[in-house]
Amino acid sequence: MFQLSETHEMLRKTCRDLADKELAPKAAHHDEKHLFPGEQVSKLRDLGLMGVAVSPEDGGSGLDNLAYAIAMEEISRGCASTGVVMSVNNSLYCDPVMRFANAEQKKIWLEPFASGQKLGCFALSEPGNGSDAGAARCIAEQDGDEWILNGTKAWITNGYEADAAIVFATTDRSMKHKGISAFLVPMPTPGLSLGKKEDKLGIRASSTCNLIFEDCRIPAENMLGEPGMGFKIAMGTLDGGRIGIAGQALGIAQAAFEAAVGYAKEREAFGKPISGLQAIQFKLADMATRIESARLLTWKAACLKDSGARYTKEAAMAKLVASEASTYVAHQAIQVFGGNGYVTEYPVERYYRDARITEIYEGTSEIQRVVIASQVLKSMS
Repeated sequence: MFQLSETHEMLRKTCRDLADKELAPKAAHHDEKHLFPGEQVSKLRDLGLMGVAVSPEDGGSGLDNLAYAIAMEEISRGCASTGVVMSVNNSLYCDPVMRFANAEQKKIWLEPFASGQKLGCFALSEPGNGSDAGAARCIAEQDGDEWILNGTKAWITNGYEADAAIVFATTDRSMKHKGISAFLVPMPTPGLSLGKKEDKLGIRASSTCNLIFEDCRIPAENMLGEPGMGFKIAMGTLDGGRIGIAGQALGIAQAAFEAAVGYAKEREAFGKPISGLQAIQFKLADMATRIESARLLTWKAACLKDSGARYTKEAAMAKLVASEASTYVAHQAIQVFGGNGYVTEYPVERYYRDARITEIYEGTSEIQRVVIASQVLKSMS
């Protein structure tokens, strides 16, 4: 049995209480109105949840990645949009800055973000490359002690609220993916404009937009890591990010499951609660099993990361299984609710809409299978 420490159990309870009292009651309103959950994000900041695995010296809480996965699940159980805001800041922004920034950069680009005073975002995808991250068309050209960025980045979560972005741009086309570098870009800044807010199926309370660079000049010292390290930084960052999205998917699945169980106990058909019907019981059994399996995979990936071992395969497995479990569980929850599951008066239709993106962002399910197969074949060669 996987036994959580007292610290992890306490964190889990704290996050669950916050989700029940502050997040879930307002999630439907934020979703309907496309409102950024600023007040809720500030409560995450107060609990130290915006830099969970960052050291206290760098502004974070100094916990581990298992704690992060647990917190992500519980926060996303209350509001998946709030969960993804937290995930991007922790996994996609703070983690690579913590690992690749120098001491001077950390003072500016990590401490205020890990403490939750500022919010970060991650700009890798482009309108034409999607899963092919090595085909970056955004370019950076050096001009003395500055870099000039030109191009467009797409699907940027937190784009409208972020105070800085990690931007990946090609600095040497002849080197292909080895010619991509990473840059720390303040927001707003001259030469950087935001595209329209995307009108999305789910996760509607978080902003998603393009970042458009037109002769955007940034100081040379804003490069993160060494020239040509961008692709390596991006791929390593996505490994950790997949643990965060697995946690988010678990939270959505758990919320849908709890709603289905509660409804099944109350709703009567044929003279008794539908929870007594074998057809419903089988659904609940399958839902519970998929959630628990995904949770164990997610915790394993987080523990491997904490141990310093390679975790690329396990993170991909966790993200794949958790995201597909989330969609499955939300789907079955709607079936349990019947017609009531299809209307916005009940939350399960939102869980279904929110779950769907977890199979797409930070690597589609298809890409996860490519990663897993590659790692399996490598290990058995």
